[in-house]
Amino acid sequence: MSMPHRLTYAGVPLDRAADFRNDQDWLDRQRLSSQSLLLVVWRDCNLIIPGDNPHPVFLQGEQSTRAIDMTSKQLPPIFLGLQNQVAVFMADLSHLEEAEAIEVVSNQPEDATFVSLRSVGPLISQKSGSLLAMARAMAYWHHRHLYCGACGAPTNSHSGGHVRQCVNKDCRVEHFPRTDPAVIMLVTTTLNDRPHCLLGRQASWPDGRYSSLAGFVEPGESLETAVLREVWEESGIRAAEPRYLASQPWPFPSSIMLGFTARALSHEIDVGSNELEDARWFSRAEIIDIDQHNDQDRELSSRDSIARWLIDDWLRQS
Repeated sequence: MSMPHRLTYAGVPLDRAADFRNDQDWLDRQRLSSQSLLLVVWRDCNLIIPGDNPHPVFLQGEQSTRAIDMTSKQLPPIFLGLQNQVAVFMADLSHLEEAEAIEVVSNQPEDATFVSLRSVGPLISQKSGSLLAMARAMAYWHHRHLYCGACGAPTNSHSGGHVRQCVNKDCRVEHFPRTDPAVIMLVTTTLNDRPHCLLGRQASWPDGRYSSLAGFVEPGESLETAVLREVWEESGIRAAEPRYLASQPWPFPSSIMLGFTARALSHEIDVGSNELEDARWFSRAEIIDIDQHNDQDRELSSRDSIARWLIDDWLRQS
């Protein structure tokens, strides 16, 4: 299987060290340690030094303690794992107003700021992107599970932030972090003796942007079935031979993208009225023109996405 380039957010940024999650004494010692590292999240944004080489900001010592003291009781610091045997935590300051959150981290370099990970994704290193994606995804999950889905009572964070448990003594259900599986596929065929791929666009996207087709896996459905169903629903194309290539965490907000290719059995496109604004077949030459900005009216999906990874892989193979 070819790997044309790295998949952003899909690296192994640290040892998740799951064995330590239930050792509260150890976690408490690490939180107080001057060696431990702390990432900060605010309303789905990470604390990052942007620029040509964006990278995460780690707090240590008194700065870390200050940020931890400002976290809400509902969401204490989350243990992410070990990086070179050093504990890494995440603090979520989303309950604060932006000015307050900035004040908490005001001792950082002047250019450190809370930014959307997507805005720096194509430039950030795989290791940094993966770690920031993990922090963002965990914060998102906690905010949406503050109350029990079974009885509606509040939940508390346990196991270093990897479990939320209902406080209702008659319920006590444990809730674990979840991610939504979504298939994303590049459908290919041959038209006029030349290889083509099928790309579509949503009306909400920037003008001219086209990307691989994608959709969520439904309950009781295999990944392969989801690929063929989504291709049909979005484009009216019948496809076959779904083949898995790679996956990518996609914390925007909480998905795992499962990358496939498939072979088209038909060519007439019908996007209907519910899924896509447009879909069309693109030749290899057309994709290269878009990639090299020779086509000023169209653009491809962002380079930090598996959608683009699938297109680039096809270009190498076709």
